[in-house]
Amino acid sequence: MSSIIQPGAHVLFMKVGIHAKEPLESIIERKLKEIDDTGMAFWGYGGNTCHPTNMVQPFAKHAVDNAAPIHLVMQKMASNHWAEGRAEEYSIDGQKWVPVPDMIEVRGSRFALVIKDLKEADLSLSLARSKVAWGPSLGKAGNTYISGRVDKACLQLGQDVDVPLAPDEYSTPIGLVATLREPYAVFLRNK
Repeated sequence: MSSIIQPGAHVLFMKVGIHAKEPLESIIERKLKEIDDTGMAFWGYGGNTCHPTNMVQPFAKHAVDNAAPIHLVMQKMASNHWAEGRAEEYSIDGQKWVPVPDMIEVRGSRFALVIKDLKEADLSLSLARSKVAWGPSLGKAGNTYISGRVDKACLQLGQDVDVPLAPDEYSTPIGLVATLREPYAVFLRNK
């Protein structure tokens, strides 16, 4: 059992792959350099299931208030994402905008998670043993919430997440993990 997949832990789950025409391996290399250079990186994403101010920021602040770090756990997958454009400004609240730091580059995204580390992993997670931890789908099982076009969620792991799976239970491979840092998620835009 890892230190991340623990009973009661709060995680942000996300499926990842090619993004803005860039292979995942190249994104990882670029983000590791950004973390080395600046102490953080922006992990770009889209969709509204993890909206910065309505979902990620309150979810993360709640978990941190309970002395728990927020981990981003990522399932690698084949994908096709062809959006373009490099974000020039970011905002914590969608109102006040500042330039994206010169040494950080985020492409083809409306939002970004703010991470302070990034590591390859070999973990497994039973989404059926997790529940949506914030927002209108609060309490819904992770395996039913993550389906179709929904590929990310703010989850709380169940108390049985460390119990061995039954033969008919399915686990999701987690190949990449990161730790979120304040402000956890931001809005992005081009000028």
